[in-house]
Amino acid sequence: MTRKALLLSAALGLLPAAQARAQETAAPPESPAQKPELGQPDLQDRPVEVPPPSTAAGSDNGNEIQFNADQIDYDFEAEIVTASGDVRLFRRSDRLRADRVVWNRKTGQVTAVGNIVIVNPEGDAAYGDSIELTDSLKDGVVENMLVVLDAGGRIAARRGTREGGIITVENAAYTPCTVTDSANCPKEPSWKITADRVVYSPNKRRIRYTGARVSVFGIASIPLPAFSHPVGGQSDDGFLMPDLRYSRTNGFQFALPYYFSLAPNRDLTVTPRVFTGVLPMLQAEYRELNRLGAFKVSAYGTYSRRSDDLTVPLTPATSKTDFRGYLDGVGRFQLSPNWAASASIRLASDRTFLRRYDISRDDRLRNNIRLERIDPDSYFSINAWAVQTLRVGERQGLQPLALPEVDYRRRMDDGLIGGRFEFQLNSLAIGRADGQDSQRAFASARWDLRRLTAWGQELTLTAYARGDAYNASDTLTTAVASYRGEEGFRFRGIGAVALDMKWPLIGELFGGTQRITPRLQVVAAPPLENLAVPNEDARAVDLEDSNLFALNRFPGYDRFEDSTRFTWGVDYALYLPGFSLDANIGQSYRLSSSPSIFPDGTGLTDRVSDIVGRTVVRFRDFVSVTHRYRIDKDGFAFRRNEVDAALGSRETYLQLGYLRLNRNIGPALEDLQDREEARIGGRVKVARFWSVSGSILIDLTDRNEDVTSQADGFEPVRHRLGVTYEDDCLRLGLTWKRDYETTGDARRGNSYILSLAFKNLGR
Repeated sequence: MTRKALLLSAALGLLPAAQARAQETAAPPESPAQKPELGQPDLQDRPVEVPPPSTAAGSDNGNEIQFNADQIDYDFEAEIVTASGDVRLFRRSDRLRADRVVWNRKTGQVTAVGNIVIVNPEGDAAYGDSIELTDSLKDGVVENMLVVLDAGGRIAARRGTREGGIITVENAAYTPCTVTDSANCPKEPSWKITADRVVYSPNKRRIRYTGARVSVFGIASIPLPAFSHPVGGQSDDGFLMPDLRYSRTNGFQFALPYYFSLAPNRDLTVTPRVFTGVLPMLQAEYRELNRLGAFKVSAYGTYSRRSDDLTVPLTPATSKTDFRGYLDGVGRFQLSPNWAASASIRLASDRTFLRRYDISRDDRLRNNIRLERIDPDSYFSINAWAVQTLRVGERQGLQPLALPEVDYRRRMDDGLIGGRFEFQLNSLAIGRADGQDSQRAFASARWDLRRLTAWGQELTLTAYARGDAYNASDTLTTAVASYRGEEGFRFRGIGAVALDMKWPLIGELFGGTQRITPRLQVVAAPPLENLAVPNEDARAVDLEDSNLFALNRFPGYDRFEDSTRFTWGVDYALYLPGFSLDANIGQSYRLSSSPSIFPDGTGLTDRVSDIVGRTVVRFRDFVSVTHRYRIDKDGFAFRRNEVDAALGSRETYLQLGYLRLNRNIGPALEDLQDREEARIGGRVKVARFWSVSGSILIDLTDRNEDVTSQADGFEPVRHRLGVTYEDDCLRLGLTWKRDYETTGDARRGNSYILSLAFKNLGR
């Protein structure tokens, strides 16, 4: 039978007689086989394909409906049109597909039965066993209904109506989860919401429930008497998932965030946190994205007992009940293609607030405000720094306030022999409430010339010159004499030249490629009076593979390595299919026999340095091992031994870390104290969606590394162990944490965290 098409005009009521055939009855009653069985709403897919958009040219008359069917019958006397055999109806962007459609032109009612699907302009698809519609196809009643939302999720109900574009269903269920497993077989969704009544407004993109309950894995459900949420991942006001945890210090904690969607680019989240052991705490977070950039501000506030002297036990006599809080703000703004401004502000009311409420374990809070300009050949910045210490025994008055630091750099070609210049201007002012103040300014110029010889050697010639001006006051308040400098103004001139030669040798090995690169560097610099100026930014000096060939192996500007030295090294690389090995090793030799300004134990004190190196081994994406070391030049003892290893895949892996600094440095230099620690972390996927994860940090420091240490060489610091279920729309986890250190009111003990997150539920 040939397929027939018919255009019905609801406005004129015209029907070509050649395409009409008399029929005695109107829409027949629904057969018993088509009636859905009683029970829970069916969220599974229906075996019906969505009708494609009409290929026929649309009409200017919005009331016209296009029919496509295998057969079309018309009862002239009853004015009933019956279309059967894969019927398709089109009205503007609304589409319908069914086995049979009956249109009563007198009442305007359209009834569809058998394999029905309706698609609205928003892309939502509604399925049903039988549907009664108005002749506009916009409103109607559906039996055994399933709506698959284009924005994500699905609604099923025993009966549903659509009026004015709003869908209302009774005895309904909603889920954003997949309803089939990996083998495409039906399965129970991870979570779903059932309700007596559900209303969905496509214009508002929001679903509202009455008499709702949320069930996880089809078992115990949580009542939700009044509940609503947006669809399609968009934001709207409402409660977020609660946070439930227990700690020895605060007792049970319950937090229920409320989200305010102020605008598409602005939001506010307010979270009351209630504890059984202490007074409640209020948390707020504001975020904004605008045409210049983005920023976020978080704030915490509560009243609880605090102690400012952490060197004595916490008692009512040594503590007081007071306001405690924390402010954390970060933002960056792109003022123009070259100019940008950024800020990071972190302030705490006292030294133990962050640890007590499990917000952060940082022991120093750094604050920075920066204005910078960047183009291809220059850089300019103005920085302000402030530091708040949370460490026991440190005085806040000795913490530096850098206001401001100004830095300007510019590079250009020399225009003569192909070298490159880099010029720098820098100034820094550091003040302390109870300590040393200092100011610094310098101007420098660096010239580099790089050439390749006919034999493949890479030669780099460097010349460096700098002039410094320093001013220091209250120098005796600095405990370490080598950091002080001399009172008043001091001037210093710095000069250095260097020649660096690399010779890469490449060849085949074991079916892959290997590269051996010998390297030799010569640096000459006249003697300097380094100790005459204060040292603010070059204190944490240590010979490593990363700074072995640096022009200045001090990390900052306040100290510069003088004298003449030779440095040798070898880089080795082997690349095989699925395997790579990168390694380097090196050492330096200083010609001058005069005393060095490097502290003992840094590997650079004597004329011959210690040996440093790094080895990195990778096997596919399964194994990655990095080993960094420094070996004493005399007894070949490891002064630095650091190993980081990762084994496994993204789903199951093991991470290992070990660090030992055994440099024999005295306790006076706190920037260079030795320590030993081990870190272990991992995750094991025990089933498709289930995993077990954990981590532990162990302090292995004893008197061999730190003569002032009272530890026994094996002291756990903290650990974490958790079990997690996570699929496409649900995350459920239980975590056990233990802290082994007590600092003031941040006491050692266990914490338990229960996390439950419903994905695809909007925010």
